[in-house]
Order: sequence, then C-alpha cells, then structure tokens
Amino acid sequence: MRSNFSPTKPTWRKVAYGGMQPGFDDNHTDDSFLEDMIMNANVVKRDLMKVMLDSVSISQYLCIVALVVLVWTYTLRSTFNERSLILLDVVLLGAGFFTVLLTAETLSINLLLNYVLKISFFITGLYVLSPIYHTLTRSICSDSIWALTAFLVILHLFLHNYSGSAVKAFGALENSTFTSNISLNASIVASLLIASRLPSRLHVFAIVLFSLQVFLFAPLVSYCMKKYSFRLHLCFSLGLMAVTLFFVYRLHQLLFILLLSILVFVNLVCPYWLIRIQEYKFEINGPWDEAKLCFNIME
Repeated sequence: MRSNFSPTKPTWRKVAYGGMQPGFDDNHTDDSFLEDMIMNANVVKRDLMKVMLDSVSISQYLCIVALVVLVWTYTLRSTFNERSLILLDVVLLGAGFFTVLLTAETLSINLLLNYVLKISFFITGLYVLSPIYHTLTRSICSDSIWALTAFLVILHLFLHNYSGSAVKAFGALENSTFTSNISLNASIVASLLIASRLPSRLHVFAIVLFSLQVFLFAPLVSYCMKKYSFRLHLCFSLGLMAVTLFFVYRLHQLLFILLLSILVFVNLVCPYWLIRIQEYKFEINGPWDEAKLCFNIME
C-alpha cells in the first residue's frame, strides 16, 4: 500500500555567507527577488538650457586659443612688432590682475605680495632664457614646426580641463589630473616652437610671455569671474566669441566658417544630443548589487 505522504519543501531564505541551502540550487531566486529593484535611481535629469549655458565655458576657451593662434600668425607675418607685443602683454597682465582682485573670494596683503613676487621671478627668468628659445629649433625645417605646433594645440584643446575644478586661488592647482598636465605642457611647447621662428630675442620674450599668460592665467581669471557672477561670465564669453569671429573673418573666410561651425556644434548640437540620449539611459539597482559600507564616526 502506497503512502500519500510527501515531505514538505524547506523554505528558502537569503544567506549572506552560509553557502548553499539544502534543497535549492546555488543560483535560486524566489518570488521576492525583484521586489527591491530600483530603476534609474541615480540618473540625473538635465535641462537643455542649463546644458547650453554650461557649454559656453568650452566655447569661451576655444575662442581664447583661437585668439592666441591669431596673435601668433600676425607676429610671424610681421604685422605685430615687439613693441606691440610687449604693450599687449602689459595690458593683459594688468587686466587679468585687476579682474582677479575684484572677483577673488579670499584676498590678503601677504597673498598679493606673494603673487607679485612670483610674477616678477617668472618674467625675469623668461627674459634670461629667451636667447635659448630663439635658437631652439634652428636645425628643424619650418613645415615640421607648423605641423607639430598644430598637433600640440589640438592636443591641448582635447585634454584641457574645461570645468575649472582644479583651479585654486591665484593660479595654484589642486587635484590636477594627468591629462590636464599634458594639456598645459603641450601648450607651453607649442608656444616655444612658435617663438623659435621669430627674428629677434625680444620677439621671443614677448610672444612666450603672451602665450604663457593666456594658457596659465586665463583659466584662473575665467574661474574667478564665473564664481563671482555667472551673468558677467556669460556676457564676457559672448563678447569674446563675437570678437574672435570678427578677427578670424578678416584673416580668412574659410577659417571663419570652420570656427562658427565648431561653436554652433558645441553650444547647440552637443547639448541637444546629450538631452536626447538621456531617454535611452537605463540603470537597474537592487539587492544583488555590491554592498556599500557606510561608517558613522562619532567625534
């Protein structure tokens, strides 16, 4: 006679480090497995207008680098002489220094004197080394110099830190990344290559001083201005774009079309793409994710 008795199946329970449970497979999941599932918990919803306003910082720096290349071009064509370059250096240094004084969050007499002392040492050392820079690439043909300079400028633009998060007060860098250091070094080498093709040592000193002022201190001035007033930052950026497009148009119309297309792509097309692809972002979180340890240290 057969018995109708059947053994009761044990209840599955979640075991963290207990290994396999008798009567269940190692990869067993019960009906409550998906109850704690969370979808798109960390996905940031972006606004199109905010993304477009944030992209202005990228366009601003693109225009700054374009103006530097314009000054290089006019200097190599002998349109700018050494006196004009030195006057431009003085105006830029004074304007940048004045802007930082007005917009810096923290300022003291000791910090100001330290800043002036560093600038003095920087200019003096640059003037002493200008004869070396003048003869740096004498044995290299000009075509190789132009090609290498163009490559370094493009590399600088691709690796530059456009967020300004690494800029601290008065030019000091904090949390600088490997790519941002490469970007800065590429801009300095490009400046030296251009300076080595100029006719006199005073030309070399003036153009290198101009380039280093822009590449080293323009991110600081822009960061201070943006922290002080975003509206001021926006007005300055739009004015800088208009001035850059005007001078590029006078230099060459094809370059004007190229620069205008890049600015439109950066400020309009890229933000629109970013908003559109957010619709396809799909993130799933649940109890199967790796545990995150939280320590509450009581002081």
